[in-house]
Amino acid sequence: MERQTKEQAKLSAIEQARLEVETYERRVEVLQSVYKDQGEPWDWPAVAASLPPPRPQKTSYHEQRANQCYSVLQPEKRETFQITREQAQSQDQQDFQNALQAYSEQMMEWERLKKMAQKVLAGEHKGYAEALVEFNPFAEISDLGSSVNFTIHSATLIECVLKVSGKQIIPAEVKTLTASEKVSVRTMPKGLFHEIYQNYLCGCVLRVLREVFALLPVDTVLVTAVADSLDTRTGQTLEQPVLSVAAARADVARLDFDRLNPADAIENFKHRAEFKASRKTEAFQPIKPLRRLLSL
Repeated sequence: MERQTKEQAKLSAIEQARLEVETYERRVEVLQSVYKDQGEPWDWPAVAASLPPPRPQKTSYHEQRANQCYSVLQPEKRETFQITREQAQSQDQQDFQNALQAYSEQMMEWERLKKMAQKVLAGEHKGYAEALVEFNPFAEISDLGSSVNFTIHSATLIECVLKVSGKQIIPAEVKTLTASEKVSVRTMPKGLFHEIYQNYLCGCVLRVLREVFALLPVDTVLVTAVADSLDTRTGQTLEQPVLSVAAARADVARLDFDRLNPADAIENFKHRAEFKASRKTEAFQPIKPLRRLLSL
């Protein structure tokens, strides 16, 4: 029994080690593949043309059921029948009231979405803003430590500012299993950190592009990523723009997101970035956002 206990403890330690390493690997994988997911595209014309929900009809289901049960009982047992006609009718009325309440809520939601769709199709800034706030397509990015603010310039152009957390979100250590299936922990090399950080940063930008195009009928999206960057004039680390991308809908639509590399994919668009010099500092170099060049 003592030997079995030791073997179980050893097995448990190995399982914990495997789980710890798998959790680390999964975390890194998620950070580098955030661009692969996307919300379902919205068909705003279909929403605008949708029909209202059908109004519920009152039924006598419980009353009919009570009558049916009563009719099959033997005469001497009918007096003990628990459900009276009045009770059954009351239950039918209660079900109808509940259905009316649900119908009222469905009607309000239908009318709200229909009005929103009409605003979106008309290219109204308010409709775009309502859709972005209501459906929050950037929720997953926020869960990973980044945040998005947007500015609606026109019916065809939206600008997003993406705040990306690097050192706060990317693991500082690398975890692997040794030959004896123990966890080996070492400080993450700067080169590996830079690679993960760059893929995460570019992946978040791609995800923002995909989500905006899926939600709204715009032609162009401008995304500027802001991250902690070294200000060489002061030696201080500040939040500064490090990647700016302007992408057209057609250019995003033709990409195969299951096979591309996010850092390489940025080359498909007009962009500004300086990644090479960041390997030593683990921070990207600041750039001038494209919005200034486009006079927005």
